[in-house]
Amino acid sequence: MRNTNPHISVVTPVYGCGECLIQLYNRIKNALEPITTDFEIIMVEDRSPDQSWQVIQQLTNRDSRVKGIRMAKNFGQHVAITAGLDKAEGDWVVVMDCDLQDQPEEISKLYDKAQEGYDVVFARREARQDSFMKKTSSKMFYKVYDYFTENKSDPTIANFSISSRKVVENFRELREQNRNYPLFIKWMGFDSAAVNVEHQERISGSSSYNVSKLVNLAIDGIVSQSNKPLRLSIKFGFLISLSALLYGLYLIYKFFFLAEPPAGWTSLMVSIYFVGGLIFANLGVLGLYIGKVFNEVKNRPLYIVQESVGFKENNVKKTIDPIPATRWKE
Repeated sequence: MRNTNPHISVVTPVYGCGECLIQLYNRIKNALEPITTDFEIIMVEDRSPDQSWQVIQQLTNRDSRVKGIRMAKNFGQHVAITAGLDKAEGDWVVVMDCDLQDQPEEISKLYDKAQEGYDVVFARREARQDSFMKKTSSKMFYKVYDYFTENKSDPTIANFSISSRKVVENFRELREQNRNYPLFIKWMGFDSAAVNVEHQERISGSSSYNVSKLVNLAIDGIVSQSNKPLRLSIKFGFLISLSALLYGLYLIYKFFFLAEPPAGWTSLMVSIYFVGGLIFANLGVLGLYIGKVFNEVKNRPLYIVQESVGFKENNVKKTIDPIPATRWKE
């Protein structure tokens, strides 16, 4: 039976988008009010270099449905999402980016699709309004990730989604240090769907995901989700050993039957450097896994919150400079 007034939580990690937070708030509020009067907006400030936290504080003072979390340091987007989900109380929880490329007006599409019986509904960005480099690097990331993890990902799907309370509660049980929100949600296996949404250009700030960060994200995701690199390393090692054995037999054949002594030091040195490089590469792969295990066994918390506002346990709010009234109309 459809709940006519569900409690909906919206979780958005905030970094480098302080200028558009008021517009984000207004558009989320306007998008949710036709669906329900019972909602909360949780903004997780991941140590943004601008004035995002001051804006969030003003928003919580103006509207009790807005809540803010400030991380003690920059823990990364997916950890910030986790911090928001740990506090979300909604029957349904929306996760979206703060730069307004994910349009709040599309939340109704996600919610309506979820009412057809799905636990998770993702937003599919068929026409991504990103640079050619970002779209290309994203496709490459998912191709490499899918190869090593033996999954099939959709590069048009990112964080923008709505999940049921059941999904969020199970997500909270996953406490690995290496995190990727949409991949974790898909791994859990709940009934899911995707709907097409409009994707807009960034209104404020710039993407913090450059090629280097995408490569690191891919490595972390692969190492945390699959041991295929180790299996490939073993297979490649056997292949090199077999090649060396066959080449050795060939040299013996030439020496005894063709009276041709083996070539001098060149082939020997090339072989040594080649095999040595493979050994170091394999040790590097093994070291990655050992390093990830080391991070997990330390059992440190995923994140540390410096302060939060708007939640029930917050009885005192700091005095802050007001935002000009004209900005609330943005």
